[in-house]
Amino acid sequence: MGLLGKIFTWWDGATIGTSLYTSRKGTKVGEDHQGNVYYEGGADVMGRTRRWVIYNGANDASRVPAEWHGWLHHSIEGTPESFLPPPRIWEKDFTPNATGTPHAYRPSGALEKGGHRQRATGDYEAWSPDAS
Repeated sequence: MGLLGKIFTWWDGATIGTSLYTSRKGTKVGEDHQGNVYYEGGADVMGRTRRWVIYNGANDASRVPAEWHGWLHHSIEGTPESFLPPPRIWEKDFTPNATGTPHAYRPSGALEKGGHRQRATGDYEAWSPDAS
């Protein structure tokens, strides 16, 4: 991404302002399995250490794993690796948010699937303005 892209876009990586703040005040804390890098430094208005993430790719908050989400929101103090138990066999791997993509969930009857649905059955009766 060029210099103009860093100045004017926020949705496809860190802006130049975030990059400058990170280089001045940020201390790298860790990195997750997706390549997102986590920093802390300075203080927020409540006096707590400010924490943030630089995404590896597009800025999408659903790409932050649960353990790092807890760290970002001060639920845990140390890095997540030092506080979490090993993963369980029933835990699913991360899947990205598919909203707005061809892989998004579309129920039967959705316009993207042709707009056809099963006819209503049972006790359903369509309203009409002439009915009393």
